[in-house]
Amino acid sequence: MLFEVWAPQATEQAVLWLEGVEHAMERAEGRTGWWAVEAEAADGARYGFALDGGPVRPDPRSRRQPDGPDGHSAVVDHGAYSWRNPWPGRGLRGAVLYELHVGTYTREGTLDAAAERLGELAELGVTHIELMPLCPFPGVRGWGYDGVSPWAVHEPYGGPEALKRFVDTAHGRGLGVVLDVVHNHLGPSGNHLPAFGPYFTETHHTPWGAAVNLDAPGSDEVRAYLLGSALAWLRDYRIDGLRLDAVHALADTRALTFLEELAAAVDDLAADADRPLFLIAESDQCDPRTTRPRVSGGLGVHVQWNDDFHHALHVALTGESQGYYADFARAPMAALAKTLTRVFFHDGTYSTFRGRTHGRGVDVVSTPAHRFLGYAQTHDQIGNRALGDRLSASLSPGLLACAAALVLTGPYTPMLFMGEEWGARTPWQYFTDHTDPELAEAVRAGRRREFASHGWSADDIPDPQDQATRDRSCLDRAEREREPHAQLLAWHRSLIALRRSLPDLTDPDLAAVKVAYDEQARWLAYRRGDLRIAVNLAKEPARIPLGGGGRVTAAWGEVRAPGADGALELPPESCVVLADD
Repeated sequence: MLFEVWAPQATEQAVLWLEGVEHAMERAEGRTGWWAVEAEAADGARYGFALDGGPVRPDPRSRRQPDGPDGHSAVVDHGAYSWRNPWPGRGLRGAVLYELHVGTYTREGTLDAAAERLGELAELGVTHIELMPLCPFPGVRGWGYDGVSPWAVHEPYGGPEALKRFVDTAHGRGLGVVLDVVHNHLGPSGNHLPAFGPYFTETHHTPWGAAVNLDAPGSDEVRAYLLGSALAWLRDYRIDGLRLDAVHALADTRALTFLEELAAAVDDLAADADRPLFLIAESDQCDPRTTRPRVSGGLGVHVQWNDDFHHALHVALTGESQGYYADFARAPMAALAKTLTRVFFHDGTYSTFRGRTHGRGVDVVSTPAHRFLGYAQTHDQIGNRALGDRLSASLSPGLLACAAALVLTGPYTPMLFMGEEWGARTPWQYFTDHTDPELAEAVRAGRRREFASHGWSADDIPDPQDQATRDRSCLDRAEREREPHAQLLAWHRSLIALRRSLPDLTDPDLAAVKVAYDEQARWLAYRRGDLRIAVNLAKEPARIPLGGGGRVTAAWGEVRAPGADGALELPPESCVVLADD
């Protein structure tokens, strides 16, 4: 087989180390900075590269790191796996996503253990599983955003074969699979890329240090490296889509941006594979150009997370006003109404959190609603809290039901975070397993310092390096059988079933969504075709002048149809879906 590596920093010699035998590599003709050699190797053979007499390092394009990021790479024969379930693909129109962290979805923390639970998700009615990052990182446990080797699968999760089994099982149950990938930085430990070439540049700086090189000298090969990795997940593992972490942190000044180039490459692969493939961007820019088609001057990414909707909903439910929530706290119901109809709260408005105007308006007439994800909770919005507490730690079952109604009957593609469907009480905390003692202590101290500025005692902040922090974050499925969890689970199932059976709930026409609300009384109602959804977030009953009748299709609480005067009497902390008579 052909072994090759881009190593422009090797001035004299590159060597392939393969199962203890050294093979001198030759400069690849017509490919500046590339070295190559042919050698026989079976699936699983260990290898690495040495430059100019230096140490053997793992392959930057390693498909497997059996002994972790600092160990030797291993050959992977992707053609050896026999796929059991033919899969035509599944796009995002009408989808319901479920964000899942492999390491805490089950106590075992493996892909195979998670695959055994996919029947629960098929029964729930979700359509796609969004896996948090799977690339190798030092240690066993972690969120995955400190990954390195962006072509490989974390070995403690089961490695490449386990991911194929997971995807195959998901497809067999009719579930698509989305993978969270990180292109804006690599982890601080186990990252060997700088030894090979200019993968990073001091031209730009990010919160993680020198930026990934997307526009400085040598960036053509770095972009090709990241593009190749992204397409490999979709091609070799039959993943259906990629969630792109924090694309606003991609420092890229080129006329053709990396995001646009990636979106075009994914569209081409989808055409070749004859199945839908898509990209989901996480961005805090509130910029509709991210998902605008390329023919209309946009980047052509297919979907993006809508954090403004989350923030408005969170503030309306909890009353919190710290940090970026302050922008939404002045008039929470108005903010929620705006994000239900205009997508972004910040569409050129002043942000007190940023100290400047922020965002750009969305053309709701021409932009389909399913291009944006709506959610009440995510790994970020739970895990980045001091104690990793979910909404269920402070809200009543009624308010959790209202949150579910707003997400699952709202105009956007809905997403749930694992356990949300039954109001899980287990926290989801920040945890790491850094093998470098200095890095481990720096992360521990940094976490405590961050929250000390908000009034927390250092002793209150869970130690990220403590095994118990991860263990506390694992789901407790026994909750599903107890109240109020069982009732919340049934409520989520019924709302997802409604979304699947009633076309009005997947209508992409944002301009058709009409909202009414009362800031003081804390109720909000909106129309979606022949359906009206109303929520009462107050601790007192609400009288909502709907101006018409209707029959109750789904309700949390003792809710009757509107009276002859068209007014709906909604009990405290309750919600209802009404269909026109």
